[in-house]
Amino acid sequence: MQHNTVFLIGFMGSGKSYWGNIWSQQAGIPFYDLDTVIETQQQKTIAQIFEEKGEAYFRKIETSALENFTGNNHTIVACGGGTPCFNNNMKWMNSNGITIYLKASPGEIMMRVKNEQAQRPLIKNLQWEELLPFIEKKLEEREPFYRQAKYILPVSSLSQTTINNILANQ
Repeated sequence: MQHNTVFLIGFMGSGKSYWGNIWSQQAGIPFYDLDTVIETQQQKTIAQIFEEKGEAYFRKIETSALENFTGNNHTIVACGGGTPCFNNNMKWMNSNGITIYLKASPGEIMMRVKNEQAQRPLIKNLQWEELLPFIEKKLEEREPFYRQAKYILPVSSLSQTTINNILANQ
């Protein structure tokens, strides 16, 4: 087994943190949410970082936090929705671990994030009728990055044992 750091990628609301927690318990390995790691390091919420310093600054510290997982074998990391799309992060993750794209439809994503808009910087100022078109557009932009993952799994097919099946094949 060459690399067994697992990087979960996908759009906001696709279940990366949810499944990361379940799978880490199932596999008996640590779980990290990259956004939580950044918030702890910066002592600010992601929303505050975006507001105060902008997206370019956030993407820089996000890449730095991600690359701190070099050599962290037996770990699951839930990445932010945009993480794979900046600073060659997707290439880095593919070189340093197992990438899993949790693929959800725009409608599934909308239903999952509609009650969390205030905590999500990219959608917090959108009206309800703007939400689905925004998700569709952003997903289309990010899909070429997401599709570079080693595994592409529809969220509807995930189970508690999915991670064990993947790790057994490494």
